[in-house]
Amino acid sequence: MSEFKSFLAEDLEAYLKYRDEVGYTYRSIRWFFHTLDRYLEETGARFDQLTPLFFLEFRRAIPGEPGTANLVFILLRGFLDYLVRMDRMDHNPLLDIPPLAQNAYIPFVFSPDQVQGLLGSIEKRVRKNEPSVFLVDLAAYTAIFLMARCGLRISEPPKLKVEDYRHDERTLYIEKTKFNKDRLIPILRDAATRIENFMSVRGAIIPKKPPTALLSTHYGRISKGLVSKAFHQAVSDIGIHHPRQAIGNITFDHPRPHSLRHSFAVNTLRKACSKGRSPENVLPVLAAYMGHTDYRYTMKYLKVLDAEHRGAWADFCVFHRKKDNP
Repeated sequence: MSEFKSFLAEDLEAYLKYRDEVGYTYRSIRWFFHTLDRYLEETGARFDQLTPLFFLEFRRAIPGEPGTANLVFILLRGFLDYLVRMDRMDHNPLLDIPPLAQNAYIPFVFSPDQVQGLLGSIEKRVRKNEPSVFLVDLAAYTAIFLMARCGLRISEPPKLKVEDYRHDERTLYIEKTKFNKDRLIPILRDAATRIENFMSVRGAIIPKKPPTALLSTHYGRISKGLVSKAFHQAVSDIGIHHPRQAIGNITFDHPRPHSLRHSFAVNTLRKACSKGRSPENVLPVLAAYMGHTDYRYTMKYLKVLDAEHRGAWADFCVFHRKKDNP
């Protein structure tokens, strides 16, 4: 049974099936198509009403910042191109609609000291009184440690298998994550120590050898929700309170798990540059390490202010906004 309800329900399902067949693996895009599906239902629109004006009105109804609407339209262009190829439409009504102007985006970046404080807070919260609870807390701590020290995405530690960590080489194999890529990365000794410590505890608590490395309750893989909860608790513990805010044409993001990946990249670049290394030489290596398909994706970190300057800039913007709007 289709999750979609509008007159395009069968076409949307067929398009998503087509994407799966050609190698696209992300199911999260359904949300974006549900946005159109609901709007079609609310307005009662039919095929002959799918004009550029209709989609401009639809774009105004999309909640969130301009970047969200632009992403919806990028996905819809592909869907409407598909309908044209299937002879369901004569032309794509989105072809001549330009994207909305987006705010400059400044992600939250932890300083090295803040990263250390965050990890210390999570480690202190590991409960040692009950073996199963201890294992869950230690798994969350290990996952966040790998995110902070190796720049992993939050989706990557839960998918690690026991054999993905290679003790002799001190490497970590990351399999089929974003962009459907695999990568083998060397890791620092402290990250290797955390993995080996978890595996030792896991071996003492669990007699069997499940394939998943970071186990949680009932010995299943640790969830992203559990990792996120531990992260946000630690952010609160160390006294960081920076809500997401848009000031003028700049959006300052709030601390979130992905901020650890941003912080790893920015702090790595800063450290390399402080040693006199050229960013042009560092970026391709960092891109491969982080699993970017092209090092140009990594270049955005050259534009990101470090933690100290970001905070000063945000405080400056807030001060002048209050001054202009007493």
